Amino acid sequence: MSIKSLPVVPEARPCAGISSQISPRALASWDSSIRAASAEEDRTISIYDVIGYDYWTGEGVTAKRIASALRGLGKGPVTVNVNSPGGDMFEGLAIYNLLREHDGEVTIKVLGLAASAASIIAMAGDTVQIARAGFLMIHNAWIYAAGNRNDLREFADYLEPFDAAMADIYAARTGDSNKAIQKLMDSETWIGGSDAIERGFADELLPSDQVAHAQARAQAVAVRRIESALRASGMPRSEAQKLISEFKSGLSDSAGNDESDSTGSGARKASALRETAELAASLTCIL
Repeated sequence: MSIKSLPVVPEARPCAGISSQISPRALASWDSSIRAASAEEDRTISIYDVIGYDYWTGEGVTAKRIASALRGLGKGPVTVNVNSPGGDMFEGLAIYNLLREHDGEVTIKVLGLAASAASIIAMAGDTVQIARAGFLMIHNAWIYAAGNRNDLREFADYLEPFDAAMADIYAARTGDSNKAIQKLMDSETWIGGSDAIERGFADELLPSDQVAHAQARAQAVAVRRIESALRASGMPRSEAQKLISEFKSGLSDSAGNDESDSTGSGARKASALRETAELAASLTCIL
């Protein structure tokens, strides 16, 4: 989906006495040490902090800083690495609009956590990649507010269109209904990497996880073929599964002892399982 077709969000600042804040639960779940493993490319923007200005540290990711970074990069593709617990919803919406309007392909990579306002920013990507162990967290705007009962009612009414705008953004990307999305937001929903792809919040796993996913799928297919061949030979299912488990354990031990090529252990295991499946099938034919 092109970000140019996603909905426009309201450009506004909160009324007096109200400020959008980071969710304590998201902050507690955030591992700030997660970064891109390799050296970042020239056309990369990193969002590794809370969204909005952090008065305690003088840091934080603001729309002003993102706008400056985009101006410096100019037209063309941009990669945005994200690991953030969220923060100021209004800053998040503004950053979302900046990325959506950028003249070039925008790729979002969720390396760890994209919670609250950061999850809105993630939706601005033409392509959204997420780590298998990564998470999105969506919820209604979380605020501190002060005032009497009439003021608080006014604050709730003021926030309603912003919650609706966020739901509209999630719904536009996922294809789900606004009502279903609002239900997820009401209950503060945490969405893991593979589930985010299944639900439509993200498009694919990060490249490193795609490789691991492909190897795991190849191994699963090989294991099913072995079990099918063994059971066709008359072996009970429980005994076949026990034999396969012992065989896989042996492969893991041998892979762990091979220090010369630890990165290829998954591929070797998949290859060995496929060869064993073919052997088991041939034995079945002989029987």
